[in-house]
Amino acid sequence: MDGPSLFSGSESDDGTFVPFTDILFNALLGFSMMVFIAFALINPDAKSGLVDTKAELIITTSWPDNSDDDIDTYVQDPTGNVVWYHSMQKGFVTLDRDDRGSYLDEVTVNGETHRIALNQETVTVRGILPGDYVVNVYHYTNPTNAAVPVTVKVEKVNPKLSVIYYDTVLLTRKGEEKTVVRFTMDKDGAVSNINTVPVSLIQAVRK
Repeated sequence: MDGPSLFSGSESDDGTFVPFTDILFNALLGFSMMVFIAFALINPDAKSGLVDTKAELIITTSWPDNSDDDIDTYVQDPTGNVVWYHSMQKGFVTLDRDDRGSYLDEVTVNGETHRIALNQETVTVRGILPGDYVVNVYHYTNPTNAAVPVTVKVEKVNPKLSVIYYDTVLLTRKGEEKTVVRFTMDKDGAVSNINTVPVSLIQAVRK
């Protein structure tokens, strides 16, 4: 057949440029990009809501919102170090903040007062140190003159998040100290021997 072929090359027999193949290629490329973008929007990264916490244990102490009472957390590690509001970091253990009830829970911006109702302290154990751990709570001030329910949660972070202890104790008066939980962690980070045998950490830090 003597006539020019549409797909024979970039030019016809008479020297005229035939752009059909280039147009087709660009159209297919554009369509592929639109499909890729559509699937990216439909399937967002499932890990975007995860918090990558660099810790082995997280210990959370909380008591009723808006309460004026000051509850303190004491944590003792296997070496005998005690973390509390006067010593907020020892070894691998850190107290993030000394929450003093409603004290310093208000900020005024442009004449408008913003208040944080949450009463909570968090202690982080950032590394594995084999041995026994103790978690105590202490009723530092009691301006409400009422009993205060205090909830303590101990979470194991690695290799996956799990709650190893969760309970609420009642502190009835100023100066009362209670051992909430004791446990043992081995060299691999496994937790065992969970108990509530009382021991005073107040006396330990006052020696």
